[in-house]
Amino acid sequence: MSMVQAPLPATKAESTSASVAGGRKKRGLSLVTARPWLLLAPGLIILAVLMLWPLIQVFIYSLQDYGLREINTGESNWIGLDNYVEALTNPTLWTVVLPNTVGFAAVAVFTTVALGTLVALLLARLGTVWRTIVSSCIMVAWAMPAVTGTYVWTFIFDADRGIFNSVLQDLGLIDGQVNWFTNQWSFYAIVLLNVVHHGFPFVAITVLAGLLGVSKEMLEAAALDGAGAWRRFWKIIFPTLKPVFSVVIILSTIWDFKVFAQVYLMPGGSGGNRQVLNLGVWSYVESFGQNRYGFGAALAVLLTLVLIGITIVYIRSLMKEDEL
Repeated sequence: MSMVQAPLPATKAESTSASVAGGRKKRGLSLVTARPWLLLAPGLIILAVLMLWPLIQVFIYSLQDYGLREINTGESNWIGLDNYVEALTNPTLWTVVLPNTVGFAAVAVFTTVALGTLVALLLARLGTVWRTIVSSCIMVAWAMPAVTGTYVWTFIFDADRGIFNSVLQDLGLIDGQVNWFTNQWSFYAIVLLNVVHHGFPFVAITVLAGLLGVSKEMLEAAALDGAGAWRRFWKIIFPTLKPVFSVVIILSTIWDFKVFAQVYLMPGGSGGNRQVLNLGVWSYVESFGQNRYGFGAALAVLLTLVLIGITIVYIRSLMKEDEL
């Protein structure tokens, strides 16, 4: 008759060895978990020093009546949320600044993405040599600094020596000189040309990269079935490149919301014509033009909150794209 032998109890040495192995395994897992943060630590520290701490300082200033006297004496004049209350109850914010900021961003984003997409479709139809040449040419506009581009467009529309006025006079469309920077609508039309000219190459190259991955067989099959270019774009290309369009739209929105140099450097844009102020320029003018650094800081915090909200939407769109 066979007997089932009961397992022998583990010896003290075996128990110690098992516990040591378990401890090593836990330390190994914790090291694997902490390794990404250790690698990111230098960059996070630099970002905290260069970005987070100045942002905290701006918020602290926004809670004070901070001007030249406070700078000279080093004293703090705390007023709580009064700067925010003044900003949110100021008619200039609702009648001028926000319409200029939001309205311009909406038109600029639509125009930039539309033009960039059309250029990308053109580039996709070109051969390799011409695609390289045209892409290099349009990237010059993207590489041009915003300050340089603004001065170029200011010269083109200058009332005295501008090319635009000279052409209109030669065609008999205007009689005499016209200052296009005094009117709010013509002012922002010039800013729109400037921003779109500077921003569409990024959209074009990004969309082109997505277009090169669209199935040519599917497009050819749709063309054989009688689908025109417009229908092929909306039924095949746009659904395929939807994540790409989400990214370029959100990034363009962030950039166009915080347009500063293209407005400030235009004639009247630095506060001389208060009808063309946007949120970024208004914050700068109030801070360094009126020496109301606390109130300007409050405006900067409001703009930052808007941009953070847009950035959250951008990050969520990227996460959804990774899940596809």
